[in-house]
Amino acid sequence: MATTLYLLLHLFLFSALHSLTYASYPPTVYLIRHGEKPGDPLDSGLNADGWKRAECVREVFEGEHRRSYETVHPLATDLGLTVDTSCKRNKVHCVAEAVNDYDGPGNILISWRHGKMRELVQALGYDDPPEYPEDRFDLIWTIPFPYDNITDIRSEDCPVLDVPEELAVDL
Repeated sequence: MATTLYLLLHLFLFSALHSLTYASYPPTVYLIRHGEKPGDPLDSGLNADGWKRAECVREVFEGEHRRSYETVHPLATDLGLTVDTSCKRNKVHCVAEAVNDYDGPGNILISWRHGKMRELVQALGYDDPPEYPEDRFDLIWTIPFPYDNITDIRSEDCPVLDVPEELAVDL
């Protein structure tokens, strides 16, 4: 059974700048990668660090592959929102259409697998977006309307999980 990785939430977000962000129409899209995954490719859930990240996402913003859902579910529960899982895995044009059709209050948070994030941003209208780094789980991409540019990339800054790049050390 194909599952969905597309997650659409209408939110009044607590931004990474720690100030309340009220959405205007059209909404801003925030794109994050699902939380950390186990080493076993047959395990489609989150590992312990992934669950820590799911808890952290609450603070940042006030089937087969369920990591994206598990990453945002605690936040959605806190806010009393329903997670939209209507687009099937890898169907980036379905996600782009849902974003463009969205007319609700608040902004949009999408949790997705990193290997398709560039393609998703292209489907939204950005001609040459960067690749999402394979070794990062913490980046938030801010994509305001008309969705043709990523205007901000910053860390979720989850305690213990996210070490600033300049402090990262290989031992």
